[in-house]
Amino acid sequence: MRVDAEQSAADTHARLRRAGTSPDGAPDGGGPAGGGPLGGRGGGARGDREGHGRDAAAQDATAVFEQHRGVLMGVAYRMLGSVADAEDVVQDAWLRWQSAGRDGVREPRAYLVRVATRLAVDRLRAAQRRRETYVGPWLPEPLVTHAGTGPERGGTEPDAAQSVLAAESVSFALLVVMESLSPLERAVFVLREAFGFPYAEIAAALDRSEAAVRQLGGRARAHVAERRPRFDVDPEARRDLTERFLAAATRGDLAALMEMLAPDARLLGDGGGKAKAPMRAITTADKVGRFAEAIARRGLAARDFRLVEVNGGPALLATEQGVPTAVLQIDVAGGRIQSVYIVANPDKLTRLTP
Repeated sequence: MRVDAEQSAADTHARLRRAGTSPDGAPDGGGPAGGGPLGGRGGGARGDREGHGRDAAAQDATAVFEQHRGVLMGVAYRMLGSVADAEDVVQDAWLRWQSAGRDGVREPRAYLVRVATRLAVDRLRAAQRRRETYVGPWLPEPLVTHAGTGPERGGTEPDAAQSVLAAESVSFALLVVMESLSPLERAVFVLREAFGFPYAEIAAALDRSEAAVRQLGGRARAHVAERRPRFDVDPEARRDLTERFLAAATRGDLAALMEMLAPDARLLGDGGGKAKAPMRAITTADKVGRFAEAIARRGLAARDFRLVEVNGGPALLATEQGVPTAVLQIDVAGGRIQSVYIVANPDKLTRLTP
């Protein structure tokens, strides 16, 4: 996979190992946050010059960071599967960037990716411990995407192949599989497979030898290849089946549902103990179809639905009185529904607007 909607392919291979400073950054006494327009020790013209210099430095630091915000968000979300946690990582990276001795940073993008990756690894370790006691299946927080892209914004429009790869790298299916990787394996997989960084640069980002990183990457690829389902990527087919699935479930048409579902279809629901959802995966077309029919009988028709774009593909956003209550997305293989994902945990729906 090769994804980077923020900069050109040449910039994708920014030299992480030549970032120039520690990822923690040594504090810069002048810092972008220091002083007002008359900052510095003296007043008068000298004070004005120093104050304006600090203002310019702060503006430059902000401009540089904003230029790379998209790729940082992309790395963090793929690492964590949580928009909220990814935003926290980006904010922490900004704070590090503000206090860093930036004069020694020759390649800001490389430096910032290194910082964000290490922050995401630490946060993922804590998140994995919490998820051990999560109520029911855990699914990623839905991420609003556009035209099959990931969380990166800006730059040139991706071509068709890039859009497919971008969509796959933030898909529910892949993010669920990546949950079983170790934090370091996941970091290597994301940086290498989704962003195309060379192993030498990933090694510098993770403070590991290149040989160790290659080993981590090999394990991660083998694990993902063994567990990742293969799906049709045609968004129109997914959109059509999504609408037909909703219509059949709403009218309680089990026969129509069975025609759409693959024999080994599965359904995963994430309520997080805060909304009604299956406590374990539902498997086989018959059980998935009957579950969908039962939901319809319990008032599915009372909800409003509209198609949205999340995690690189079409999905249904359900609302009640204007409040998001669930996101439903399907994966399609061989023209039939292979997987159904339902995110109903209200904590994961706060960033979705009806």
